[in-house]
Amino acid sequence: QVQLVESGGGLVQAGSSLRLSCAASGRTFSMYDMGWFRQAPGKERELVAAFRWSGINTVYADSVKDRFTISKDNAKNTIYLQMNSLKPEDTAVYYCGARDGDQDTYKYWGQGTQVTVSS
Repeated sequence: QVQLVESGGGLVQAGSSLRLSCAASGRTFSMYDMGWFRQAPGKERELVAAFRWSGINTVYADSVKDRFTISKDNAKNTIYLQMNSLKPEDTAVYYCGARDGDQDTYKYWGQGTQVTVSS
């Protein structure tokens, strides 16, 4: 079964950096889309960044472009989200998600990791 386990969240000051990790297991993910999403209290879950595991294209939300970078380590079956110049509005629970490349819906999710950015 697919498992996604996030780690790396925490409480930081504005302007600081964090790197989130998502360890993936249970499938060969070559043809899967992998993404980072976030959800703040009272708001819908939104896409932060995503790519196809075996692809080269990446997408970013406008609000994080030029500050966040999504990447992967094939040997470790892990994806990362490097977050720089954090702002209070980045505060949210961050989730790792995965979907088969022929599906419209992100079916698999991690448990989430809290990121809190103070002013």
